[in-house]
Parts: sequence; structure tokens; C-alpha cells
Amino acid sequence: MKNRTFIGLAAAVATVALVAAPYIMAAADQLTIKGSTTVLPIAQSCAEVFMAKHASVNISVQGGGSGVGISSVIDGTADIGDASRAAKDKEVVKAKDNGVELKANVVAKDGIAVIVNPKNPVNGLTKDQIKAIYTGKISNWKEVGGKNAKIVVVSRDSSSGTFETFNELALHKEKVRPDALMNASNNAVVQTVAKTPGAIGYCGIGYISSTIKALPVDGVECTKPNVVNGSYGLARDLYMYTNGSPKGLVAQFLDFVMSADGQKLVDKAGFVSLK
Repeated sequence: MKNRTFIGLAAAVATVALVAAPYIMAAADQLTIKGSTTVLPIAQSCAEVFMAKHASVNISVQGGGSGVGISSVIDGTADIGDASRAAKDKEVVKAKDNGVELKANVVAKDGIAVIVNPKNPVNGLTKDQIKAIYTGKISNWKEVGGKNAKIVVVSRDSSSGTFETFNELALHKEKVRPDALMNASNNAVVQTVAKTPGAIGYCGIGYISSTIKALPVDGVECTKPNVVNGSYGLARDLYMYTNGSPKGLVAQFLDFVMSADGQKLVDKAGFVSLK
């Protein structure tokens, strides 16, 4: 009787394993990507093409900011964390405490464009002028060769990698003026500047459009060639963070992003490819 019971249980376990197997396989064919709204267009376009090539794969791509992307890898809620800045020391320490090794995978380059409304007659700014505007020392466009009009400062919020990089490269880590309009995404900054004649903002090079005007900084335009040759002063790397060296489906996806086809999508999204 005991033997029959054991055999029955074994058969039941085997049946459950067979039934569960497809679901285990399906889970292995899913990726979750979270983070930077700058890297978002790259992640979305690469995910779409990758899924078209691999019908069984499902990739979820979400924004939220670079801080969200890195923290999501640390807490295990994302396979890939998009970031437009390098991980901070405190994030690396937190990752180690959680048994996670943050691996920075550079997937593209970017220039942070300083943008104004197309009706603004100002045709360029220096880094010193940008810093003075964002820290509150300059508040009127006439002080930098423009009209007698109040400057409306538009910035990214503090969870943004674009904010962190701009704050470091342009403001030398000084505080943004308290009346600045803090926006949650590149699109939001572009839209605000496009509809506000006196506004100034900043966004990734891939978000430059005819609705806004990108200003030369220290006489150098924010263009792909100038990012590549290092002459544009507000340039940076773009990352996809993983827990350790990529493996399995994560590695396959990142290999595609770094392939010739993937880097063409980087260029198509308006950013600077590595190849």
C-alpha cells in the first residue's frame, strides 16, 4: 500500500512538473526594463525589433528616471536598469548589501542640449551664463543679449540622470534656483519650453525637434559629430545596468543593442551610436 502511495505521489509530482514547465519557460522569455527617460526611446525601439525577431519573448519597457532604473536592478524588480548617469557610490554600496553587483553596460552616447523657445532671439550661451541662469544670478534675457523678459527656468527632477549630469557638468553641483519648474521627463521639458516664450530647459540630443531651439554652448552646437569628437561640453555615456555580467536572455538582448542593427536604432532614435 505504501509503495502504491509513493508511486501515486511521484506520478502526481511529475504531472505538475510537466504542466508547470511551459510557464517556467515563458518566465524565462520575459524581460523587464526600467529607468531613464533619455534611454527609453533606445530601449523601446530595440525591444520592438528584438521581439519581432523572437516571437516567444515579451519585453516590458518603463520609464521613471535613472534612479528608478538602478534601484530596480538592486531590488530585483527589473532585469535591466536604464540610466543616463553612472551609479552613485551609495547605490553601489546598497547593491553589495543586497548581494547585487551593478554592471554598467554603455550602450550609446548623448549630448545634453540647452533649449529655448524658437521665438527667443538668443543664439548661444556660455557655460558660465547657463550656470548663472540656473542658480538665479541671471533672471532676465536682456542680461545675455535677449529681450527684456523674465527667464523661466525649466529643469528635470532630482531622480533624473539628466538632472544629475547637467548639475555636475553645467552647474558644478550648485543648487538650481528654487522657482525652477521641475519636470519628470525629457518630453515634459520640451513641451514646456515649446509653449513658453521665456523658457530655458535641457534635454537629451534625441529629443531635439522643430518645436524648440537648441543653443550652441561656448560656441559649439549640440550635434552627433561634436559629441563624438568631444568638442561639445555637455556630453555623457548612456547605460543599461545589470546584476553582474549579462546572462541568458539579458545577454542576448544587450548583444542585439550593441550589434550593428541595434546601434542603427540608437542613431535612428537621435542619439550617438558607439559604432
